[in-house]
Amino acid sequence: MAMSDTQVTYFDGEWADGNTRILGAADHSMWHGNMVFDGARLFEGVTPDLAHHCERVIKSAETMGMASPVTASEIEGLVRDGIKRLGTEHALYLRPMMWSVDCLPGIMEADPATTQFAICLEQIAMPETGDMPMTVSPFRRPDPRSALTTAKAACLYPNNARIITEAKTRGFKNALSLDLEDNVAESATSNVFLVRDGVVRTPVHNNTFLNGVTRRRMIGLLRKDGYEVEEVSLQVEDFRDADEIFLTGNAAKVLPVTALDERNFNYGAVTKRARELYWDFAHTNYERIEL
Repeated sequence: MAMSDTQVTYFDGEWADGNTRILGAADHSMWHGNMVFDGARLFEGVTPDLAHHCERVIKSAETMGMASPVTASEIEGLVRDGIKRLGTEHALYLRPMMWSVDCLPGIMEADPATTQFAICLEQIAMPETGDMPMTVSPFRRPDPRSALTTAKAACLYPNNARIITEAKTRGFKNALSLDLEDNVAESATSNVFLVRDGVVRTPVHNNTFLNGVTRRRMIGLLRKDGYEVEEVSLQVEDFRDADEIFLTGNAAKVLPVTALDERNFNYGAVTKRARELYWDFAHTNYERIEL
C-alpha cells in the first residue's frame, strides 16, 4: 500500500513512476515473510545518515538468510538518482528493500542467490511537533530467542501495528512496549528517551528493538553537547517519573511526547535542544562519523 500519491520505484534495473508491482505470488518472501527494508529521509534538501541506512538493509538481508545483489554505496547512488527524479522541494521517505524469490530444498530457507532488490521513494511530509499522548501497551516485544529481532524485517511490523491499533482504541497516538522481562523496549514506532534532573536515559539495547540510526546519532550529539546520556534498563515507572520524554526515529527524527496515560509533559528544554542538535547536524557539511 502506498503512503502517498507520489512515488518512484527502482526495480529490475529501471526507474518507474508510481507503486510498481515487484512480487510474484509464488515468491519465497510471499510465503515466508522474510522481506527486509530500511528507511532514510530527505527533508529540507538533506539526507542525514543515508549511508548508514543503506548499510543496514544489507545487514538485515544477511540476517534473514539472503545475499545482497548490490553494495551499500550502489544503493546510496541509486537513491540519490531517484531523488533527482522527484526533486528536493518536498520531504521524501527513502526505502530500499530486499526479498528472496526462491528457497533452498526444504521450502523454508531462502536461496541467497535469488535475492531481489528494489527502492521506493515516496513524498511524505515530516511530522510536526504537537500532540503526542502515549500509553503502555499490553503487547510485548519478541526477543532474539523468539524472532529475528536484529533485522529490520517486514514480518516484525504486524506486532507494532497492533500496539498502535490498541492504543488508538483508548485515545492515544502511540505506546510504550515492553520486552519479555518487563523492561521498556521502545515505542511502537521509534526509540524512546526520558529526561530526569537533566540526565538523559534511554533503554539499553538488548536486541529486542532496533538500535536505531537516529537513536545512535542522538546519543552522540547529546554527549558531545555536554549532556550525560545513560543506556540502562528502564521500567514504566521511570517514564512516569520523568521530566520529559521524546522519541527518535527516521520518520520524524525527534518528537516530544506530551502525555503518558494521565501524566502530561511539556515540550521541555532538553527535547528542544535535541531537535536543534539534530537539525544542525543534518544541515552541516560533515565528514562521515562512524556510529
